[in-house]
Amino acid sequence: MPSTVIEDYLKAIYELQTEYNGARVRTSQIADYLGVTAPTATSMFSTLESNGFVEYEKYNGAVLSEEGERVALRLVRNHRLLETYLTAEFGYRLSDVHDEADRLEHHISDRFAACLADELGDPTTDPHGAPIPTSSLDVPERPRGEKLSAFDEGETVVVLEVDDRDEELLEYLSSRQVVPETELTIESVAPFGMITVRPPGHDDSVSLPDDVARLVRGTSVMDSDGTHI
Repeated sequence: MPSTVIEDYLKAIYELQTEYNGARVRTSQIADYLGVTAPTATSMFSTLESNGFVEYEKYNGAVLSEEGERVALRLVRNHRLLETYLTAEFGYRLSDVHDEADRLEHHISDRFAACLADELGDPTTDPHGAPIPTSSLDVPERPRGEKLSAFDEGETVVVLEVDDRDEELLEYLSSRQVVPETELTIESVAPFGMITVRPPGHDDSVSLPDDVARLVRGTSVMDSDGTHI
């Protein structure tokens, strides 16, 4: 069974491949993502390759092998089921459940994960809107949506997913109802600047810097004739 460190690397590679549409993941990206040095990441890529978990080309990055993807998806499933359970049953906030799930994800069995899924009614997404792999490690197909920065002024957008790794950012977004399944009205979009949205029930608008808005994904709401609302 892979070590927890190897599992962390495989999950990180999977998440970066997902973010960048299957592109090879470079050591510099992994180093930044996991907060390690570039030489450490390079050494681990060699270890992952020697164990058959990735296909690695120096200077060109790595992609998961079939076995590496299986290990990564199992960990992703554990993590997202734990987030869903901790939020639903113990009242964890959107902003702090990620770190707790990170601590637990390596230590539950497939049987326990199946029990969590059954207790929760086989959810297809976690509290941040990310898809939960099935017990056979298939990822439910669903639109990922677009980053908020891609929408036009006046559009109504349903939030599908928010990035789950920045606790302070999640606290900020949650306090302003910029969370999955919430409808937002795009009030203004400044090129390379602020994006202003209005959540439901709020008298005041919320201004999001472009680098924050890029971490929120949504889909445009359309009326019955296919026109953007």
